[in-house]
Amino acid sequence: MMFASPTAPLFLTLLASACVISACTVGPDYAGAPQVAPDAAHAANFVRTPAVGIVSTRAPSQWWLALDDPQLNALIDATLAHNPDVHAAQARLREARAQLQHQQADGMPSVSFDAAALRVRDPNLSSLSSSQGSSGSSSSSGGGPLQLYTAGFDASWEIDLFGGTRRAVEAASAQADAVDADLADTQVSLAAEVAQAYVDLRDEQQRLTLAQRSAELEQQMLTLTQQRRARGTAAEVDVERLTTQVESTRATLTPLDAQVADSLDQALSALRPLPALPASVAIGDPASMLQQRPDIRAAERRLASSNAVIGENKADFFPKVTLFGDLSYTAADPGHLVRKNNFSWIGAPYLQWNILDFGRTLSSVHSAEASRDEADAKYTHAVLAALQDANGSLSRYGHQREHLATLQQVQASADRSATLMRQRYTAGTSSLIDLLDTQRTQFSAQQNVVAGQAELLKDFVSLQKSLGLGWRLQG
Repeated sequence: MMFASPTAPLFLTLLASACVISACTVGPDYAGAPQVAPDAAHAANFVRTPAVGIVSTRAPSQWWLALDDPQLNALIDATLAHNPDVHAAQARLREARAQLQHQQADGMPSVSFDAAALRVRDPNLSSLSSSQGSSGSSSSSGGGPLQLYTAGFDASWEIDLFGGTRRAVEAASAQADAVDADLADTQVSLAAEVAQAYVDLRDEQQRLTLAQRSAELEQQMLTLTQQRRARGTAAEVDVERLTTQVESTRATLTPLDAQVADSLDQALSALRPLPALPASVAIGDPASMLQQRPDIRAAERRLASSNAVIGENKADFFPKVTLFGDLSYTAADPGHLVRKNNFSWIGAPYLQWNILDFGRTLSSVHSAEASRDEADAKYTHAVLAALQDANGSLSRYGHQREHLATLQQVQASADRSATLMRQRYTAGTSSLIDLLDTQRTQFSAQQNVVAGQAELLKDFVSLQKSLGLGWRLQG
């Protein structure tokens, strides 16, 4: 309802009282995220930390620099700068920040300027203006039209008595932080995807080269066996066995060659070794992991936002007070508009209280509380999934290190066998076929080591992703 225009002291008293009352904010205050896994959050180490190759110092965000591969660094930098997914996430962040600014602006007064020039021809008004012509309050004379000029400022301000606007700002701020964390999570995923694709490419290039050398040796063995078969010193079954082996090796070359060709561009065409893992990998501790994982931060910020929405809806139970004000000049002559005796002002509070809404506000509050409970459950799931992911990645990384060590021992044994067989062949105590067969075994062991190194590198990348590393702060 609208009150009559108060006197200035009364208006100021109402304004001061409203400002005092506005210190009240309804709804639950956010007390922080729930403690999902207190033991893990304060533990010095992860549950499945490998015995060797891991240190508990804080892990660097740009983990790929530890691999010392400039080409990989350039690929990740280019992806984070130009990828469409990153651009889309950045746009969502700008949108969320703009919405926050809009909510903040809603809590401020609104001021507008208006001006009007009226020209009215009406018999009644014309006769009235004629009778007043001598006073100079009208520019009309005789039966001419009435002219009126006005200019002034209008202002309105809804006083945030019960904190509904403040809760809306709180919710929008937390939501913007969550979208910022979503952008960081996109960066984490992209950095890991690029690194794993790069490792796959280098692995395929290395194994393709070794397979081609193995195929050449097998072809030489087949040619020698065919020559021996022609002289009657080798059986036909040996020729067929080697023919099958040669065709089988050639069959493996085709998909490898296709995979390399699909992944190549001009910058990656040169054969390069796999990136070298650092001697030790820094992983930090569970507490730092829970703080730096963007998906957890996003879930926590959405929990804070949904908690604030409860208060935003609860404020609708209470009355709203809006202050209106108008300062204006009105005259019949534009040349005399800005004069003291033509100035007028109006100030009035407007009270609105939706007393009976048949449960609409209550249902909105219940809906907001349910959304808060859902956000709480999603945060809990994010924390538990992150701990499982990190411990699983550490376990796979540790086991792959052990497996690679075994493969390297097999390769070392194959290298020694090839050296001994070469010495025997040089001394004339072994055939060329025996030497070629030993070398083929050596190449096979080398291929297994390369594949094992690639798997360990990909497990290293997965570990960094599970720790939430690879994101960059946005301005």
